[in-house]
Amino acid sequence: MRILGVIPARFASTRFPGKPLADIGGKSMIRRVYEQCKKCNSLSRIVVATDDERIATHVKNFGEVILTATQHPSGTDRCREALAKAGGSFDYVINIQGDEPFIDPSQIDLLAGLLDGKTELATLAKVITEERHVQDPNVVKVITDLNDKALYFSRNPIPYQRSAGSQEWHELFEYKKHIGIYAYRTDILEQITKLPVSALEQSESLEQLRWLENGYRIQVGLTDLETAGIDTPEDLERAIQNLAQ
Repeated sequence: MRILGVIPARFASTRFPGKPLADIGGKSMIRRVYEQCKKCNSLSRIVVATDDERIATHVKNFGEVILTATQHPSGTDRCREALAKAGGSFDYVINIQGDEPFIDPSQIDLLAGLLDGKTELATLAKVITEERHVQDPNVVKVITDLNDKALYFSRNPIPYQRSAGSQEWHELFEYKKHIGIYAYRTDILEQITKLPVSALEQSESLEQLRWLENGYRIQVGLTDLETAGIDTPEDLERAIQNLAQ
């Protein structure tokens, strides 16, 4: 199984411009992501996909980079262009978030273990242990069928517990948080990037709902690991402090 690991990286960001080049303990964020990916056993090749020359020039010092268009609406679309430009033959693409400098390589290998040629799309989830995360709309939840395929993703708690107060919900059901790493079979990646934005996707602002709404199946692996992504300068400061401890 040949798997292309793609790390999408944009310079422009509303909350944190230039984030991929931010220094964390002497290394840029994007370099830390790349080096964690290099520790994986499952990735045949790893590339950074960016629309910015500054990021591209930096990445060339330690790894492979592919320049992509600026107008991509999502990392999935950037992965599709990177695959087209990478050359070679790949069975799957794994999209690794460029703002996860401490991602555990075993998570990527866990996701890769779900890929058997029949799997169309795959992602990860983690059991929620804190009640406040069940109710938090910034924490995306996922429910699955008995074969661990996604039924729905939502910013709301799913399912709704009709006969209990919200503070008890996490004790009554194993709510799962979606971990934002994706694997795409290469033919499926080509197909889903041609789909128009769907009604469910617009409602929840979650692109994976477009895939479900169009009949694609998403396999969900369960992990007990979770690393902190960096969305804001405040997140960066916390990461630097944690690294120094």
